[in-house]
Amino acid sequence: MGKIRVTNIRAYAYHGCLSEETAIGSDYRVDVEIEADLSKSAQTDKLADTVDYVLLNRIVKEEMAIPSALLEVVCERILSRFFKEEALIQLATVAVSKVNPPIGGDVEMVTVERTRVR
Repeated sequence: MGKIRVTNIRAYAYHGCLSEETAIGSDYRVDVEIEADLSKSAQTDKLADTVDYVLLNRIVKEEMAIPSALLEVVCERILSRFFKEEALIQLATVAVSKVNPPIGGDVEMVTVERTRVR
């Protein structure tokens, strides 16, 4: 097994429970980690034998563009797409962070993280 991480994917999106959040939008950070059998690609040096991190990034960007009230839902959609579109993935963790959340305090970010196993 091996791990692939895509860290600090930046997106501007319209998630939240407050009407202002869905109207104005906010900055988000998404971190992804997958586990897969990377032994074949380590030998063949072929993209077709591994999990393409370009695919992971594209899925994140597409799912972040769909507004949701809760970050838990966004994480779940991303995880579902990962497992649907890439058979090599055995475990995936997705963390979606809202940067400077409107919670009445000096908070850098709020993060929701979910993990799924095939």
